[in-house]
Amino acid sequence: MAGKIATRAAYGEALVELAEKYPELVVFDADLANATMTKGFAAKYPERFFDMGIAECNMTGVAAGMAACGYKPFTNTFAIFASGRAWEQVRNSIAYPQLNVKVVGSHGGLSVGEDGATHQGNEDFALMRAIPNMKVVCPCDGHEMKLAVEALLNYEGPAYLRLGRAAVETVTDEIEGYQFELDKAATLADGKDVTVIATGMCVQLALKARAMMETEGISVRVIDMHTIKPLDGEAVKKAALETGCIVTSEEHNIIGGLGGAVAEYLSENCPTPLVRHGVNDEFGRSGTAAAVLEHYGITAEVLCEKIREALTKKK
Repeated sequence: MAGKIATRAAYGEALVELAEKYPELVVFDADLANATMTKGFAAKYPERFFDMGIAECNMTGVAAGMAACGYKPFTNTFAIFASGRAWEQVRNSIAYPQLNVKVVGSHGGLSVGEDGATHQGNEDFALMRAIPNMKVVCPCDGHEMKLAVEALLNYEGPAYLRLGRAAVETVTDEIEGYQFELDKAATLADGKDVTVIATGMCVQLALKARAMMETEGISVRVIDMHTIKPLDGEAVKKAALETGCIVTSEEHNIIGGLGGAVAEYLSENCPTPLVRHGVNDEFGRSGTAAAVLEHYGITAEVLCEKIREALTKKK
């Protein structure tokens, strides 16, 4: 196990590591290179790095133009600004013409911590999912993030990639049989009683909750849904049929994100008891990442409560 690393840090490392292999890679930032961790790329490849200032909408349009010229642009800012402030430019300048731009939203979710509600993007999945042609990806750890960056470099089309601020435990590097493939969920642990489908840092919470539920004799399957759009419906349906109930877990509003995507799929394809774990349609607040996550119930303990609720619905 590789220990703890923030997915934003792993992302920054991946840009530098992959730059020579992909000479078409260009990186844009909105005056946040020290936070988004694009600073390493900027230092080593200054001619391929563009600091656009606090002008996300303009950055998005320029990146679209570069993509039209054959480059592979990655735009970088906080998730709330990438998905919210520049939404119309992402929709009309990138997704509508299906240009090959990767929109990268760092500091997603409540774990931004002290920056508070204005900077805690808990709505980005919903905003990006609603745009046609847009792929939405949220890796759970540094190992998976690096694999995702290269996969997106080889994917021709628009995509949104979410990064986290806080250091998180690396879990995917030692999972037997683990493989990363865009659009395909990864089953990290099997189980027969209930399935937890998680994304981002909630994958680690799901694995902790699984261990806690084992002490109660409950067998929990854990699915890492790193690609939220397009959703891996086959994995969702298989889990629903085999375990009979599902819990989704995400560091995002329960409306419009992973929970919404799974609910939409199940209601049309395989009606199954479902419980959503995430931010309960409210704004965040300032505090340490740990304190904020605790306050809003993004913990393994609360996830266990949701698992018990799903099992009750199943009965």
